[in-house]
Amino acid sequence: MTSTRARLPALIVLATVQLMVILDGTIVNVALPAVRADLGLSEVGLAWVVNAFFVAFALVLLPAGRLGDLVGPRRVLTAGLTVFVVATALCGLAESPAALLAARALQGVGGGLASAVVLGMVAALFPEPAGRARAFGALAFVGAAGGAAGALLGGALTDLGSWRWVFGVNVPLALAVLAGVLLAVPEQPGVGLRAGLAARVPLVPRRLLTHRRFALANAVLLSVTVAGFSFQFLSGLYLQEQLGWSPMRTGLAYLPVTAAIAVASIGLSARLAASIGPERVAVAGLVLFVVGLVVLSAFPADGAFWRDVAFPMLLLGTGFGLAMPQVIGMAMAVAGEADGGAASGVVATTQQLGGAVGLAVLVPLASATTLGTGLLAAAGVLAVGTGVAATLVGPPADDQGAPGREVGDALVR
Repeated sequence: MTSTRARLPALIVLATVQLMVILDGTIVNVALPAVRADLGLSEVGLAWVVNAFFVAFALVLLPAGRLGDLVGPRRVLTAGLTVFVVATALCGLAESPAALLAARALQGVGGGLASAVVLGMVAALFPEPAGRARAFGALAFVGAAGGAAGALLGGALTDLGSWRWVFGVNVPLALAVLAGVLLAVPEQPGVGLRAGLAARVPLVPRRLLTHRRFALANAVLLSVTVAGFSFQFLSGLYLQEQLGWSPMRTGLAYLPVTAAIAVASIGLSARLAASIGPERVAVAGLVLFVVGLVVLSAFPADGAFWRDVAFPMLLLGTGFGLAMPQVIGMAMAVAGEADGGAASGVVATTQQLGGAVGLAVLVPLASATTLGTGLLAAAGVLAVGTGVAATLVGPPADDQGAPGREVGDALVR
């Protein structure tokens, strides 16, 4: 087995793929007023600057994940990064609303192709439970850090230069990542496109859809992303609209939660899982996440940073960092090598769906009531997910078995 040190460059490259895609999904938000002033977009058109990326991104996740199982995930990853580079450059050069929206949709396609196979590639690189938990912990931290850094970087680039810099910054980053994939990420062969098409392989194999542990882990993941996206959106409104903070200061306010996620996901989650089991770590982390959301939901109009913002952020960040690697690990553990791409695509789709549900349901609820009510609703959704996670604690049932035991065949039985 290749040593962890030898696999570290590949993990860094794959984590940077996730960082780049997450950054691109959030960095543009702060630049939207400048985009409207320059290109004259309507309110609906401005919303589609964001939505065009995420809709296209979500639509390609499942087919891209399954395509990775057939032709090899590195091929799908490099194709996605190539599309992403071209589309990002076109976004920065756009001179009309139509050109920008078309480029954003193409960018979403590239980002979806690349992101869909990352989890499966990481799982194949780190088959041992402890190493895989640490690797997923690193990805969880990168995801959280990317979301927090996006707002801060977007505001700085727009203030110092132009909204076009928001897109331009990703071009050299994507090129560097593409080179890193070719140099550091090993090829993982697929079962073959012709064989897959001849066997009419579905986007998601039935053995995954009917696997209890896979389904429950994805249900928990859905609740985590509903709560996480709602937290980011509603806390940002609180800091800017109620406390009157600038976008730059708001971005800096997320440093405590980012630091907590880093310590918990990279330093603690895997060690605790090795001693008490991943399910118990997940449940404990989710409980902390719920408590942090409830404490934060007070949202006092004269709130003090360390008492009313930083403290609950530290709680929920620690909880998220403990739980997220284990929840993803539980979902990915049931997939054998032949289904790693499909499982990765499902997990990525679950996260996108959770974000969409959080923003589509809980944000309007908060608008109709209070920001605190919206955050309490997010805590309620997460509490349900915590209960689901608790059902996974204990000795594995027959349908759980050893990771990948009943999913080793290349094609659907």
